[in-house]
Amino acid sequence: MSSILFILNEAPYGSERAYNALRLAGALSSKEEQHIWIFLLADAVGCAKSGQTVPEGYYNIQLMLGKVLRKGEVALCGTCMDARGLTEPELIEGARRSTLAQLADWTVEANKVLVF
Repeated sequence: MSSILFILNEAPYGSERAYNALRLAGALSSKEEQHIWIFLLADAVGCAKSGQTVPEGYYNIQLMLGKVLRKGEVALCGTCMDARGLTEPELIEGARRSTLAQLADWTVEANKVLVF
């Protein structure tokens, strides 16, 4: 099995970096023998906030992240969460608070690392 680590740094809305990262992660998660890890840093921790409401016809990062969670893992930088006042009960189901030690482990284990 191949593993791919996505590291996201950008806010969920504003630029399309998080959107494009999750589009690719979603496409890859549908492939056989692929395991996807997503680590959210800085403003990207907002991607895992539950209860996102967007205008009709606009992409929803929460739903896109949920698709990846069906076959992959999503972790958030705990320090980044604290800096933004984001708590664990506010996260979408399956996403979890984590550490840079976890990011380091995933980086070493991954076959590919993609940074957005």
